Amino acid sequence: MKRTHTDLLFDIFNHMLMVIILFIMLYPLYFTVIASFSEPVHVALGRVTLLPRGFTLDAYRNVFKNDQVWTGYLNSLIYVSVGTLFNLTLTLPAAYVLSKKKLHGRLFFSWYFLFTMFFGGGLIPFYLLVRDLDLLNKPYTLIVLGGFSVYNMIVTRIYYQTTIPEELFESARMDGCSDFGQFTRIALPLSTPIIAVMALFFGVGRWNDFFSALIFISNSKLYPLQMVLRNILIQGRTALASLDMSPGSVSDEELLYITRKAYLAEAMKYALIFIASAPLLAAYPFVQKHFVRGVMIGSLKG
Repeated sequence: MKRTHTDLLFDIFNHMLMVIILFIMLYPLYFTVIASFSEPVHVALGRVTLLPRGFTLDAYRNVFKNDQVWTGYLNSLIYVSVGTLFNLTLTLPAAYVLSKKKLHGRLFFSWYFLFTMFFGGGLIPFYLLVRDLDLLNKPYTLIVLGGFSVYNMIVTRIYYQTTIPEELFESARMDGCSDFGQFTRIALPLSTPIIAVMALFFGVGRWNDFFSALIFISNSKLYPLQMVLRNILIQGRTALASLDMSPGSVSDEELLYITRKAYLAEAMKYALIFIASAPLLAAYPFVQKHFVRGVMIGSLKG
C-alpha cells in the first residue's frame, strides 16, 4: 500500500512521542548514576543535571565502608531468593489446582481467594496477629508474610487454562499418571514463561519492599537494603535540619564537617539506589523474552 503524507506525519509524531517517553523513563536512572559520581555539595545544591560535576568516588567509598549496607544487601538477597522460591512453591500448585474444572468446590475456593483481595482486617489487627504468632523480629518474618499473592495466582491460573491443552493431561491419566505426576511432569516443564514472569514480579516486589520491615522488624541486623537506604536518607536530612546556625554556636571547622557529612549522606543515597537497582537490571534481560510471552496470556482466544 502506498503511504500518504498523513501516514508519514503519524510515524514522525509517534517516534517523537516514544523518544520523549523513553527519556522520561531513563533520565531518573541516568541522573542517579551521575549524581552518585558527583561532588556531594553540587548534588545537594541541585547543580547536577546532564553531566557529573566534581567527579568523585566518595559516595561509593562510604557505602562500601558502611557495615549496615553490606548486612542489608545480604539480607535482601536472602529475602528475595528464598522468598521468591517460597512464593512460587505456594502459587504454582494453587493456580494449577484451581485451573481444573473437575475440582470440587472450585468456585467456592476461587471466591474465597478473591475476597481477600478486596477486604482485609487492617494494619493494627494484622500486626497483632503477627505478634501473637511470634513472627516479630525473626529472620524468616519477611519471607513468611509475603508468601502469597492472589493476583499473581489468578494470572498463573489463566496461563494453565489457556496455554496447556487439557488433552495432554487426559493422555497422562490414561497412562496411569497421578494428579501430582501431571503437575510435576507436564505442567511444570511447560510453565517456564509464567514461572519467569512470576519470579520477576515476586522478586521485584520483595526487593523494593521496606514497609513490612518498617512495621515488623526493629532489629537492625535483620534490615533489608531498602530500610538501610531509608535510614541513611533520614540521617542526612536530620543532620542538615539540626544544624544550629546561630553565631558562635559551632566553629567554622565543625560546621563544615557536619555540612559535608550531611551532603555526603545525600550523595550516598544515589549510590545506594544504583547499587540496589543493579541486580534487577542485570536479571531482567534473562527473563525478558519470557516476560513478553507472559504478558500476552489470555490476549488471544482460539
